Amino acid sequence: MARGKVQLKRIENPVHRQVTFCKRRAGLLKKAKELSVLCDAEIGLFIFSAHGKLYELATKGTMQGLIERYMESNRGAQPEPDIETQPLDAKEEIKLLKQEVEILQKGLRYMFGGGVGTMTLDELDVLEKHLEIWICNIRSTKMNIMYEEIQLLRNKEGILKAANKYLQDKIEENTGMTDFAPNTTNFAYPLTIQNEIFQL
Repeated sequence: MARGKVQLKRIENPVHRQVTFCKRRAGLLKKAKELSVLCDAEIGLFIFSAHGKLYELATKGTMQGLIERYMESNRGAQPEPDIETQPLDAKEEIKLLKQEVEILQKGLRYMFGGGVGTMTLDELDVLEKHLEIWICNIRSTKMNIMYEEIQLLRNKEGILKAANKYLQDKIEENTGMTDFAPNTTNFAYPLTIQNEIFQL
């Protein structure tokens, strides 16, 4: 039975996302190695995880050598810089930043009760892009906080286990008991006191 087509969108569950990342990363590195061996190709591959961890592969030589080779081959092919890519002077940059701030302030007013007609389609597109960036940043911060809390709980668990072991060792040392389960015996304890003890 063939697998269904995988929908290409961000996996919301962090555990499933991490598992998918590990599997696909391993598959990508394996395919790159196979391509290098089969076709005698030089391949350099960088992968940065969501947590910023770097994975790299250089099939022949070193990654630095591949980067230098790329820079040399790319020097002749670089087009003339466009006007858009040239650095802006201070006045133009200030003007662009003011426009962006104005759109963001307008977007905030819009989100907190503004009317539909208050923003143009272009402004809504810009606001949507900013919201997506903010959501990614919020999710990343949330994941970092959750990861730190998990680490703290694991550390606390380790401390409690060590304290428990220490106390068990002390009890064993003082009483000679090795089993801390509730004491059970084969005979029932009498609930009444025998009369002979109190006879005068």
